[in-house]
Amino acid sequence: MDLGCLYELKDGSKGTVQALGKRFGSLTGPPYIALDGDDRFGASANGENLRINGQMVSKIKRILVYTFIYEGIANWKGADGVVIVQCPGGSDIIVHMDEYGSRQIMCAIAMLENVNDTLSIEKIVQFFQGHRAMDQAFHWGLRWVNGSK
Repeated sequence: MDLGCLYELKDGSKGTVQALGKRFGSLTGPPYIALDGDDRFGASANGENLRINGQMVSKIKRILVYTFIYEGIANWKGADGVVIVQCPGGSDIIVHMDEYGSRQIMCAIAMLENVNDTLSIEKIVQFFQGHRAMDQAFHWGLRWVNGSK
């Protein structure tokens, strides 16, 4: 199970932060979002973490946090994964992926949108057949190619 996000900045630039394709992002430059690593075997006690530079929220338009199963058949019940979206001053969004029986490999977890330079969070938990289908559902408009780790 991998963690990632789609992002759109206020200057119109769009992209993804995820281990697939080695797109780990940056906290000090665009997109002001960074993935701390790729826990390929579930061995890390801390899992994978996406961080957003809170001082640069004014440059961010929206972020879609997602998780996906990189290889093999989608088995969320067997993944034993938990996605937690934390935002200072707000309630955590906690999604236990093993509660879902979807056979689709991709799950949009939460949408973060800039409202008056504060990120508002909406829980989504919606499954898709892949990156392209999720992108189309949320109107990101990226061009997708096969990636690898």
